[in-house]
This record gives sequence, structure tokens and C-alpha cells, in this order.
Amino acid sequence: MSLNLLMLGPPGAGKGTQAERFARTRGIPKISTGDILREAVHADTPVGRRAKVIMDRGELVNDAVMIGIVRERLERDDARGGFVLDGFPRTVAQASALDEIMVGRDPLIVIDITVPEAELVRRLSTRMICESCGANAPVGDGSSGTCARCGGRMVQRADDNQAVVLERLKVYHRQSEPLVEYYRVRPTFRSVNGAQPPDRVAADLIAAIEAAGSGPSAGAQR
Repeated sequence: MSLNLLMLGPPGAGKGTQAERFARTRGIPKISTGDILREAVHADTPVGRRAKVIMDRGELVNDAVMIGIVRERLERDDARGGFVLDGFPRTVAQASALDEIMVGRDPLIVIDITVPEAELVRRLSTRMICESCGANAPVGDGSSGTCARCGGRMVQRADDNQAVVLERLKVYHRQSEPLVEYYRVRPTFRSVNGAQPPDRVAADLIAAIEAAGSGPSAGAQR
């Protein structure tokens, strides 16, 4: 049985860090929309070419193109044994399309990492990123030293001021609440408290995944 995991959570919740950590320990790919978008453009696939035209105009990639890119990525051999999705879906339309992509596969386990807004603002306002590769420092790591990924210098994001952070969270809540409600009714949905040390979150994440995957109705899909 493959382990197909979808990670939800607001900016600053630590879902990217947890997704990468979990995928590495399980030997399955972590699939983030930013990464696969860049890969599709670089590989010059038909969907990648459509995405490049849109991005070159300075516009956001639409649902149809994003769904096509995710479909291509999930059809690769390395995703047959499972995957961790981070950053997709972002809308109910994308979630519905993902359900269609998942037909014939093992159930999708959905984990929502929740963190109080005041804590998110604190984290995002003090977040460090690599000036070379753009990687975020793990949540809870206030180090301003070197990047664990490429060795570049860690600096504070210029747009991580409180007003911008609050606006980003407002947009996230507006977009994500319907998405969370879409998945919440499923037996494979779980919430994890992200306002804890990273190791504790990781342990709770594993427990939630195991509970969601072993439930009597875990095979049910909408």
C-alpha cells in the first residue's frame, strides 16, 4: 500500500519543513508546486510551455495548467509508491481535480497543521531565508547563519513585515477555509497542532498519519 499524503497549513506553520522531513524518512518524493512548476518549464513539456507563457506575462498560473503539471508529476514512477504534496491543491476546484487523478490509487491522507495567528505573525516576521537558493530556515530555528541546503547566507525576507504578513494570512484563510471544509468530512483527515517544537510536531504528524491510514473507512474517497 502506498502512502499518499497531502499537507495543509498556513504560511509559517512549518508544513514545508515537516513535509520534507517526512518524505525523506519514508523514501517518497516531496512534491511542491513551486518545484514542479520550475521543473515543467525547464523540461519544456507542453504544460510547462503553457505555464511559461503565463508567468512571462507576470500572471498567476491558472487551475487548468497547475492541475496538468501535478497530473504529470504524479504519473512518474517515483510517485507510484506514495508522495507528499505541499502547496497543492489551493482551491476546491483543484481538490476536485486531484480526486480524479487519485482514482485507482490508495486513499489520500490529509493533514492540516494548525497554528494560532499571533504565533504565525511572530514566526513570519522573524523568518530567515537563504539569499542564494531561497530556502526557509526551519520553523523554530532563529539562526541567521548558513543555509542547510546550499551553504548560502541566511537573511530576513524584505517583505516579511507585519502588515504584509497579516495580509498574506488573510488571503490564506479566505482561500483555505473552503478547502479544509472540503476535506474535513473524510475519515482520512486529521489536524495536528503546529504550535509545538518541530520534533513534537513530527511525532504527532506520524501518529495522525498512522491513525488516518488505519481507520475502518480509510479507503473511502469522495
